[in-house]
Amino acid sequence: MSAPRTVLAVIPARGGSKGVPGKNLAPVGGVPLVARAVRACLGARRVTHVAVSTDDPDIAAVAAGAGAEVVHRPDGLAGDTATSEAAVLHALDAHASRHGRPADVVLLVQCTSPFLTSGDVDGVTAEVLDHGADTALTVAPSHGFLWRHGAPADPAARDAVGVNHDKAHRPRRQDRSPEYLETGAAYAMDAAGFRARGHRFFGRTALVPTDPARVLEIDDPHDLARARALAPLLDPVDTPTRADVDAVVLDFDGTQTDDRVLIDSDGRELVAVHRGDGLGVAALRRAGLHLLILSTEKNPVVAARARKLHVPVLHGIDRKDAALKHWCEEYGVDPQRVLYAGNDVNDLPCLGLVGWPVAVADAHAAVRAAARAVTTARGGAGAVREIAAWLLGPGLDPTAHPPLPATRPRSPQGK
Repeated sequence: MSAPRTVLAVIPARGGSKGVPGKNLAPVGGVPLVARAVRACLGARRVTHVAVSTDDPDIAAVAAGAGAEVVHRPDGLAGDTATSEAAVLHALDAHASRHGRPADVVLLVQCTSPFLTSGDVDGVTAEVLDHGADTALTVAPSHGFLWRHGAPADPAARDAVGVNHDKAHRPRRQDRSPEYLETGAAYAMDAAGFRARGHRFFGRTALVPTDPARVLEIDDPHDLARARALAPLLDPVDTPTRADVDAVVLDFDGTQTDDRVLIDSDGRELVAVHRGDGLGVAALRRAGLHLLILSTEKNPVVAARARKLHVPVLHGIDRKDAALKHWCEEYGVDPQRVLYAGNDVNDLPCLGLVGWPVAVADAHAAVRAAARAVTTARGGAGAVREIAAWLLGPGLDPTAHPPLPATRPRSPQGK
């Protein structure tokens, strides 16, 4: 009986990027671009192995955390002139060495296409694996009329020319066959043919149409801003469960409160909190999750609320991200399994550190764009209770979820 055919998805992700510095780690919908690509490939039924080819240790760490194998790219393949094909060929060799046999089909998947779906990946794979194509690519159907300038050197004398139509004849959309735009997101190739030709297109090429609304390549900061604005509309609703999270870290003002401050005649500041949030925190504590309140606010009301909830607190903190990173190291918590909930721009560095960045419903637009999940409740109006329901179920029953073993701060030798 022959061995099942293997399908290797290769995601090239260099560390250097001139158009958008750190592009491959830029979060869209709260998830770094490289991790989004890994998830799309891991979710594809036909893909057997996913590898990220990179020269950057931070990208390697995120890729491994997302579930990909890491192929460390040599310096000769890390410069601006290195081609994607060269990276794929190198990854094919690394895969054969690691697994003891060559891949049958290889995919080139670009993490700069943030809205690639697992269905798209399966689509190009199936064309090569099942339908006899040598190569396949994702495309977007288009009925657009394309134009170009005519040949004369004098701009005033140039006559615009129709590229895909006769400008004297304007057929109706329904009377025209669609043309297809290469999306740049995913390509599949017969691995042996790719090795022989060294290029992603050879033999018979199949087109796999995808939703034009999801087609976006990130080449400059404007593209990245558009992707972040579109993510809440195009990404599936993604909320964590208890199996995804080991720790919950909560901002205070605007997250556990409605961001208002009441001041009495003696200058004392008062805030309003939500009883449902207290119920949610108590349930999370009983479920064995690590909890922390982390705030820049120096007012003692933060510590008072933490004492009431029996939750550790760090407040009056200028660098919340540094404090969060140190706390994770001290308690041996993987940042990728931390849920951090915030509402304003001073939360952005923390959101970028964790695997589950969460914004409350009325958070600043930049915070909502950086979040992986957004509550339906506003800050101070049950948002924390809603987060607890994501993790424990609407009934907040911690007995349905095994508690984590108690963890003490690491000793200096363990750091």
